[in-house]
Amino acid sequence: MPIYLDHAATTPLRREVLDAMLPYLTDSFGNPSSAHGYGRAARAGLDDAHERVARALHAEPREVVFTSGGTEANNLALKGAAWAGKARGHRIVTSAVEHHAVGHTLRYLEKFGFEIVEIGVDRYGQVDPDQLESQLSDKTILVSIMLANNEVGTIQPIAEIASRVHGHKGVLLHVDAVQAAPYVDLDVDTLGADLVSMSAHKLEGPKGVGVLYVRHGTHILAQQQGGTQERHRRAGTENVAGAVGVAVAYDLSCQERSETVARLKRQRERIATPLLAVPGVELTGHPKKRLPGLLSVIARDTDGASVAMSLDLEGIACSVGSACTTGSTEVSHVLTAMGYPEDEARGALRLSLGRTTTDEDVAGAAEIVPRVVASMRLGSVAVAADPLGQGVPA
Repeated sequence: MPIYLDHAATTPLRREVLDAMLPYLTDSFGNPSSAHGYGRAARAGLDDAHERVARALHAEPREVVFTSGGTEANNLALKGAAWAGKARGHRIVTSAVEHHAVGHTLRYLEKFGFEIVEIGVDRYGQVDPDQLESQLSDKTILVSIMLANNEVGTIQPIAEIASRVHGHKGVLLHVDAVQAAPYVDLDVDTLGADLVSMSAHKLEGPKGVGVLYVRHGTHILAQQQGGTQERHRRAGTENVAGAVGVAVAYDLSCQERSETVARLKRQRERIATPLLAVPGVELTGHPKKRLPGLLSVIARDTDGASVAMSLDLEGIACSVGSACTTGSTEVSHVLTAMGYPEDEARGALRLSLGRTTTDEDVAGAAEIVPRVVASMRLGSVAVAADPLGQGVPA
C-alpha cells in the first residue's frame, strides 16, 4: 500500500468534517445574507463556525475572519495592517525563513514605499528576539514571524517575540500559524499576536478555506471590496460549507492534540533513527523545538528531488520542502538562510507525518527511506569519483 508522508503539504479530508459540510452543500444552500429561511439556516451555520473557531483560539467570534486559504489570510493581514498603518510608519520587520505567502507579499508592499527589514536565523532556523527587537524603530508598524517553519519544522519563540514587539507602542505582530495550527496551542492571549493566519487543509479540513484572527481593536483595511461580509473585512458571499469544515476540523484537532503530538514524536523518531545513521545525512531544523511529525534532513551527495522521485516509485509520498515551490530550480531559501551551501541544500528531503499515519506506515518508511537514500548517495559518490565510467578516478 502507498505510504503518505507529505502531511505538511496537505492532509486528507476527515470524514467527520465532510459530514458536517454536506448539509451546507445540499439542503442548507442559502446565501447567509438573505433574510428568508434558507438564508437564516446558512447564517446559523456560519455563526456557529465563527463561535467554534473562536472558542478553540480563546478568542471572540467577531475576531475570526474566514478567507479562501492561508495565503489570503496572510495577504489580508499584511496588506491590511500595512495600509492601515501607513500614515504612522512604513517599516515592516520579518525573518528570512517565512513562507512565500508572507515573503512575496512583503516584496509587493516594498514597491509602494514600505521598508522591509529581513532578519537572519541561526543554524536551526530560529529567530533571535534580541536581534529582532534591535530592528524596531519609531517607524515600525508591523512584525511578521511564522510560528513553525513549513520546511524544517522549527518552532519560533513567539511569546517572547510578542513581548518585545508590544514593548513598542503601536507595532502589530502577525503570526503565520498555517503549519503549526494542528500541533501547537494557539491560545491567542498566551501567543500574544494581533493577527494569526491558519489554513483548513493543513488540519484535515477542506482546501480553499482559511482563517485570520484579528485581535479586537486592530485596524486593517479590507483588500477586496463589495459587500459588508465578515464585518466589512472581506467582501463576498461566504463559503459556509468551508467555514463549517475548518471549524469542525480545528476543533477536533485541538481535542486530540496531546495524544496526536505524543504519537507523532514517537513515530518520527522511529524513522529518524535509521535515516540519520546513513553517512552524510543530517537533521535540519531545531532538534527539539520542532513540529512533532516533521522530519527534515540534508542527504549530502544526493539530489533531493531525485530521492523523492525514487521514493515515490517505492510507494512513499514525500517532498523536498514546500509544496508551493515544487518544480523550482532554486534551492530552498530557508536552508540558505540557515547557512547551508547550495550543493548541500539540494539534498533536502522532508517527511511529514499526520494523524492518519499508522505504525505500519512508519515501519515501512523506516526500512525503505534509509535504503533508498543510502543507495542513491553511493551512486552519486561513485559517479563523482569516476564520471566517465572507465574505472579510473577523476
